Amino acid sequence: MSPPTNPRRSSDPTAAATPGWISDSINGGSLRRVDLHTGTNGWASPPGDAFSLRSANYFTKRQKSPAGDYLLSPAGMDWLKSGAKIEHALSRADNRVMHALRESQTLGKSLKSFVFAVNLQIPGAREHHSAVFYFATEEPEALRTGSLLNRFVFGDDAFRNQRFKLVNRIVKGPWIVKKAVGNHSACLLGKALNCSYYSGSNYLEIDVDIGSSAIASAILHLALGYVTAVTIDMGFVVEAQAEDELPERLVGAVRVCQMEMSSATVVEALHAPPHVPRGVGLARVNHHKSADELTFEE
Repeated sequence: MSPPTNPRRSSDPTAAATPGWISDSINGGSLRRVDLHTGTNGWASPPGDAFSLRSANYFTKRQKSPAGDYLLSPAGMDWLKSGAKIEHALSRADNRVMHALRESQTLGKSLKSFVFAVNLQIPGAREHHSAVFYFATEEPEALRTGSLLNRFVFGDDAFRNQRFKLVNRIVKGPWIVKKAVGNHSACLLGKALNCSYYSGSNYLEIDVDIGSSAIASAILHLALGYVTAVTIDMGFVVEAQAEDELPERLVGAVRVCQMEMSSATVVEALHAPPHVPRGVGLARVNHHKSADELTFEE
């Protein structure tokens, strides 16, 4: 079935127009898709309007408005565990999302598909975890020339670091987690944490090293201590910094519902840098920020 021509894709992953490979990605993985309101130990797609982003008059009236539909469709989540940091997940031979896309493309389908992945890397003394969120589109219009998302995907690292923003809201959780994380907040991840950008002909992956900030690492490990009681919405945004870039739009969002640490899939530790296929560009940036630079926008 052909996707609709409207670039404002629904945030509902069950939409009839969802291509087969995205459906496979949604329904696979170590964390299953669960009910938005009652699900546990899984992920769901929160409504875009649950987030407040910069409105069309933000720079004159400082107003925010409901975010609306995602720019890209949800394509699943992985919760992974390894003996070493998991880097450039989309290049791994065992990455199920890219495998599903390649299988579709061998049949002559989804040839213009694009995957946007965010890999939150969580360090540990012996084990490293990664929460990998996948979003996708089959519509070239979603990455149209001149759009803010296009400029981010095909821009340089300096631009990306100034624009890559996480917005979050605690849906359910104990008071101590809400206090530490912030019930509704936004943070420019590219400025606060070490980010690595891996780009290919049909994807962009952003690896976010939580361990690169002492404060972020402490907050996350506190939250993980209560993880089975916490439900959190996380949205990813390219920040608008000029009038003609407003209103802001969600690239995509995910609700992580009372996850269990033990549900992680174990993957092989790659001690050498992952192989980058011929013709695929690799962009990586490392920068160190002091603790007081981990700032949040309410």
